[in-house]
Amino acid sequence: MSKKILSIFIIITIFLISILVYPYLPEKIITHWNSQGIADGYMTRPYGLFLLPIISIILFFLFIILEKIDPLIKKNKSFSKTYSSIILALVLFLFYIHLLSILLNLGYRFNMLLMLIPVFSLMYFYIGVILRTIKRNWFIGIRTPWTLSSDKVWEKTHKLGSKLFIISGIITFFGIFFIKYSIWFILLPIIISAIILVVYSYLEFKKIKR
Repeated sequence: MSKKILSIFIIITIFLISILVYPYLPEKIITHWNSQGIADGYMTRPYGLFLLPIISIILFFLFIILEKIDPLIKKNKSFSKTYSSIILALVLFLFYIHLLSILLNLGYRFNMLLMLIPVFSLMYFYIGVILRTIKRNWFIGIRTPWTLSSDKVWEKTHKLGSKLFIISGIITFFGIFFIKYSIWFILLPIIISAIILVVYSYLEFKKIKR
């Protein structure tokens, strides 16, 4: 089974689960949580239950379209496989969040943020692993004016990005032990990494030009 077909299967499963649990959920369901993992936002049952599945299918087809219209992806078959893995990872991430939301609205009690920290950690780590394999393209990766202008800058920036995202994933995981500040364990490593990578790509481009 290809990764794209598996992604479609997971999206169908999201819709089926949503239809099955629909009668058992309250008229208003929790759809948002604050930085401490406490519910602070609600939507009516149809919107709250089917919003994320609809977003999943929209994103899936958007990624498929982007792959078709980007000539840099089309000409690189090895990267096309990585691209399919990225789509699958995104669909699984949304599926996991949707399942947690359903369980909470069915009456199961847990801290949403605490449940999200491991998956954010894993996602950052996974991004770090695949960054080294991403070839220059217009839609996926660390896209700055300088990485898009040079294969060499793209490669060097993504090698550094790989290390930074893996480190970010490890740091994020430790947020489990500091739940009061866990939102910062999720956000700060990525924000700092993004700033470093933008500056680094600019400096590398200037170095090549000289």
